[in-house]
Amino acid sequence: MGKKLKNTGLIGLGVVAGIAVSLQFSAMAQKQVDTGLPLEELRQLADVYGLIKSDYVESVEDKKLLTEAISGMVASLDPHSAYLDKKSYAELREGSQGKFVGLGIEIGAGDDGYIKIVAPIEDSPAYRAGIKPGDLITRLDSTPLKGLTLDESVKKMRGEPNSKVTLTILRKDEPQPLTFTIAREEIHQKSVKGKVVAPGYAWLRISQFQEPTVDDMAAKIAELYKQEPNLKGLILDLRNDPGGVLQGAIGVAAAFLPKDAPIVSTNGQLPDSKQIYYGRAEYYSMRADSDALAKLPEAIKHIPMAVLVNTGSASASEIVAGALQDYKRATIIGSQTFGKGSVQTIRQLTADTAVKLTTARYYTPHGRSIQAKGITPDLQVDENEDGDGLNALRMREADLTRHLSNDREEEAAKQKRDELEEQIRIIAQEKKRKPLEYGGNEDFQLKQALNHLQGLPVQLAKQETKLVARTEPRTKAVDE
Repeated sequence: MGKKLKNTGLIGLGVVAGIAVSLQFSAMAQKQVDTGLPLEELRQLADVYGLIKSDYVESVEDKKLLTEAISGMVASLDPHSAYLDKKSYAELREGSQGKFVGLGIEIGAGDDGYIKIVAPIEDSPAYRAGIKPGDLITRLDSTPLKGLTLDESVKKMRGEPNSKVTLTILRKDEPQPLTFTIAREEIHQKSVKGKVVAPGYAWLRISQFQEPTVDDMAAKIAELYKQEPNLKGLILDLRNDPGGVLQGAIGVAAAFLPKDAPIVSTNGQLPDSKQIYYGRAEYYSMRADSDALAKLPEAIKHIPMAVLVNTGSASASEIVAGALQDYKRATIIGSQTFGKGSVQTIRQLTADTAVKLTTARYYTPHGRSIQAKGITPDLQVDENEDGDGLNALRMREADLTRHLSNDREEEAAKQKRDELEEQIRIIAQEKKRKPLEYGGNEDFQLKQALNHLQGLPVQLAKQETKLVARTEPRTKAVDE
């Protein structure tokens, strides 16, 4: 029933929320439609264009005016439709492939407004230069980083291959700042991590769905089984996963579900947008002659599972969580997810530019739309022992201007925000807290997921006033 993904890449990128996107390098004339051009409005557009050219205080290039007109027209539709200029289009393609040109470091918010090195990527320029986890970057060349957002800092670290940048580093136990001059290279970023967190129990994290994700996940699962042949439980961590390549989401879900099970469906105006995607290699493999999941142990489809999610889990990660929840294959643990349930299609305009257009909604196997709603965890568990941190204050899909409505039920009202005084208290409290390292010793939600799989008491979110123990977690794939 579903159309094969042989020539169509489904990809998504996002900072706050991921997007599932259909990348189709074909002509814009996908559908013969009588556009019924509004001639009167087009005349007004032409009149305004003429007025700007003749009367504006200074000369404006034609290209700028027309590009901004296209950009504004597309952006007015919903938060995820956009015009992609040369730079944005290149970044989208790089991100979906899991590679970029840069220094090779994972960063986070550090102390005193500086940028903290979470970890250098193995064999990257930063790794070879001696950059260490915990280092604080204070300057890039002559530019102070204090006060810049993570996105702004990342953009300054990106650049052309072989171009150089000098980092000024503060390192604990070093009396003076250190400087490192590093040449940028193409970095291949791994989106999958994993480790054995207790005898018989493993943690598998997917930070973003990229083209290599399914292959990387299969390799990591094989590695975990080699370390711990008698796995009794698996925790799949999708927290702050903004989405990405839809094939990756299908493949990840397919690894744990019955063979050929429906994973996700889409529906929109175009005939091609009305699809059902199944857990078969033709729907998730990036190469027609390979199936990364074929050699996985059969036990992986039956091993008890928990899935960690939070407000930053969006789009493709919500597809995985929704599918595993519908089949009662795993217990979903954490906070309400972002609620990004729409599909964007990339239509190429020129060799270097494109339009990203929302073309469909997607649905879980049981027909649920998570648009502007999200996935509700089976067990609500706060990020920390004493509260959910900034999760309760983070923006979700329903908060975005012009967000697409949920077509399968009345859109849920926005969750009530705490009073301003309570927000200030939470923000002040979180500033004092060390940045959370997913999979680390202080990862409270991971501990609760492990407790659940082991049949031990789980500390639920603050609104839940009791500890619960589930001796029979959702463990088996159900063929429905």
